[in-house]
This record gives sequence, structure tokens and C-alpha cells, in this order.
Amino acid sequence: MVCALGAAVCFGTATVLQAMAARAAGTGGGGEAALLLRALRQWRYLAGLALDGLGFLFQIAALRSLPIYAVSAALASSLAVTAVVAARLLRVRLSGTEWSAVAVVCAGLAMLGLASGPEGEQDGSDALRWVMLAVAAVILLLALAGGRLSGPARALVLGLGAGFGFGVVEVSVRLIDSLAPADLLTNPAAYALLIGGGAAFMLLTSALQRGSVTTATAGMVIGETIGPAAVGVVWLGDRTREGLAWLAVLGFAVAVAGALALARFGEAPATGEAPATEG
Repeated sequence: MVCALGAAVCFGTATVLQAMAARAAGTGGGGEAALLLRALRQWRYLAGLALDGLGFLFQIAALRSLPIYAVSAALASSLAVTAVVAARLLRVRLSGTEWSAVAVVCAGLAMLGLASGPEGEQDGSDALRWVMLAVAAVILLLALAGGRLSGPARALVLGLGAGFGFGVVEVSVRLIDSLAPADLLTNPAAYALLIGGGAAFMLLTSALQRGSVTTATAGMVIGETIGPAAVGVVWLGDRTREGLAWLAVLGFAVAVAGALALARFGEAPATGEAPATEG
């Protein structure tokens, strides 16, 4: 759980640092490529990338020792980290409701920490590995066709697709039982991890650029938590501590609900955004 929370802290802080760097770099012209090059010259952006890499390592470590449902809920809590860091560094004013949501996320994670058992002992079948690769391929097709979607549901569809892609990464980590190059090359889960993760980033970027940040992030949180948690319980043997299944279910629901309440922080608020009204 420490590793899962460490990943959430890394991802949440990286979001704010990269947002600050992107804004500072956005004063020139030259299109998206030039913007990226300017951002890469800033220490905040590089620090954000380093935190993303460290967070991914923490995520892998957590998935190797915790049930997927606990890790996915902890990763969703990175929105709470982003909200708190944005309040400090970007001087974004959080409403009373949003501060309450941060507390709710923490309470949900505490319940999960108490109720979670060890990771499931089942290694997963070859069929499940191929299913993950097929799902990743479908998500990649959605990512390639995402620019053609329109309408108010676009952000939600793309956000859900991104969430499912990140969920494929979570499940695939559990399905990789050997890091030997020969084993990786013959394991469909390794390809599912790469394709699903890449497609998820494409979908999320498209959703945030052309739609509602809140809607897209809410869809992503739902997609990356519920589906992978179900796979872990049904096919990989994830369980809770004896007699605490009810606490795990409650903690999972509470943590995800709190994250959804903070969905607007899926992309750090822009400088000059109107402060939230205290509630």
C-alpha cells in the first residue's frame, strides 16, 4: 500500500509540475512540437517526467503484492494529490466540498488498507493474456478514430477508453510472471501493456484537449478502477482479509466516489481560473 500511495503522490504532483511548465512554455509559436521542445527545457517538466517514471515503478511494485482493486483505487486518489498540490503551487482555491472529497478519498484508502489481503495466487490463464491483448487492440483503434467522434458524449467515451487502457496495464503487470527477454517476447500481456498504455495516453490527451476535463477524467477513473478490480477478483484470485470483504467494498466505493468529486483536477486548472466558491 505504501508503494501504491507513493505512485499516487508521484502522478498527482507530476500533473501540476507539467502543467506549470506547459503554461510557461506556451508563450511562443511553432505548434505542438515546438511547445514540447520548450517544455523539455524547463526543470519542472523534466521533474514531472521523472516523477511519472518513479510512479510507474511504484505501481508495478504495488501490483506485485496487492490486489488490483486496492492499487487502482489508490491510483485514482492521485486526483486528491493534484488538488492539494495545485492549491499550494498554483494558488487554486478549493471549495469546502472539494476539501471534504480529499478527506473522503483518504478515509476510503484507509479502509482499503485495513481490509486488503495479499495479491491473488492465481497466475492467470493464457486465454486471459490474449483477451487483454485483444482489448488493448480495440482501445488502440478507438484512439486512432477518436478525432472523428463528436457530440457531448465524446469526452466521456474517450475518458472511459483511456481508463480501460490504463486498466489493461494494471492487469497485464500481474500477468507477466517473468522478465526474461525470451519470456517477454512470447507473452501477449507484455504487448497488451505497451499497446494499452500508449493508446490510453492518446485517448486521454485527445479527451482533455477537445472536451470537458471533468467528464473525461470521471470516465477515466471509472474505467481504470471497476474493470481491473473485477478481473482481479474473478480471474486472479484477489481476496480481502477474513471477514472484511464488506470493508474493502465500502473503502473502494468511498475512494472512487471521492476521486470522482475531484475530477476537474484531471488537468491542473489554468492560471487565472476563477476561484471556487467556498461551500
